[in-house]
Amino acid sequence: MKITSIDVMKVPSPDVSFSGNGSGSEEAWSPIVVRINTDQGICGFGEAGLAYGKGWRAGFGMLQDFAHTIIGEDPMKIEKIWDKLQRTTYWGIAGGVIPYAAISAIDIALWDIKGKYYKTPVYELLGGKTNDHLRSYASQLQYNWGENPDPNKLKLSTPQDYAEVTKKVIAEGYDCLKFDPIMWGENPKKPWNTRGPINQNVIKVAYERIKAIRDAGGPDFDIIVDMHANTDTTAAVQMGKAFEPLNILYYEEPVDPMNSDFYKIVHDQVNIPIAGGERHFTRWGFRQLLEDRSIDIAQPDLTLAGGISETKKICDMAYTYDINAQVHVCGSPIAIAAALQVEAVIPNFFIHEVYQRVLYAKDRNAALYDDLLPVNGHIDIPDRPGIGQELKPETIDKCTIATIK
Repeated sequence: MKITSIDVMKVPSPDVSFSGNGSGSEEAWSPIVVRINTDQGICGFGEAGLAYGKGWRAGFGMLQDFAHTIIGEDPMKIEKIWDKLQRTTYWGIAGGVIPYAAISAIDIALWDIKGKYYKTPVYELLGGKTNDHLRSYASQLQYNWGENPDPNKLKLSTPQDYAEVTKKVIAEGYDCLKFDPIMWGENPKKPWNTRGPINQNVIKVAYERIKAIRDAGGPDFDIIVDMHANTDTTAAVQMGKAFEPLNILYYEEPVDPMNSDFYKIVHDQVNIPIAGGERHFTRWGFRQLLEDRSIDIAQPDLTLAGGISETKKICDMAYTYDINAQVHVCGSPIAIAAALQVEAVIPNFFIHEVYQRVLYAKDRNAALYDDLLPVNGHIDIPDRPGIGQELKPETIDKCTIATIK
């Protein structure tokens, strides 16, 4: 089998904007999907994890550059192609989010082809299911929750707001949620400082939001606090210590991911499990975090960390250090489907992320299958060949497409 052409697609954004980087800046939701075509009529879909923040244009271009490198290759030789993209493209070995997003998208698509060729789900090729009925959590509740959330309440502020959204997710069967308590202040339109030494009012606002969720959910409901690296080590320690009495399941990305030592400082001083990894790439990027046990939950994003191939290796490495793992998920249904393939296999799987946008019918309608939503807080893995998801032909017709032959 040979790769004959590659389509790099920008999926049309179904809404105006999305504040996805924790800074409040607005950017269109722009999934970048790749389709690899072969001479046997089998095609595979993958995604570069750049739908949010600012980077999709660079990813769109990088995928075209990398696509030229693999035309004519045998798509079944996934490790060979991965190594070629990293080692022979100059910037691949240097790393960074854009090269690894492109490698990730291509890798996912290759696994999709391989699964379709053997008429089996990717999880069977990775070793078979260890997990099936995956516990899931509702993610990024600071943006409200539901298929049609109140447009006037897309940035929750008061403790009462957070109590109400907790009741929503509990009614849907979830027993865990994640949110960012510091993304904005009491007035979302006004900036506030979340880097330390921190003002006690900032801690108070964040604490009361978490406390409202704890009171609404009760003692057995799990709360994940995601800081989006908007605190430095001083503030992260101050806030983490303040949050300890609220029984937090884990404290996610409390510090800048560029310096792994920062994680170690927080881990050693705060009595809450630490999670991170969505902005770390490949096994080399995770090495120090794992060796130092700076984190308790590894969260590689397989659309950024190196695809299915590399994410499985990262999770296996984490297992050797007695560290649990989950795949960070913030993308289209292509990304979600790929993440489930890895989470089905790894024995150290912890919990599956259900991002707010997954609920939106307008996002789900871009995909061929619509069965990736949890039922009563749990999701079952589809048994379709490959990653088990594709874009609809009518969606592809609306995409901006660059085809490499």
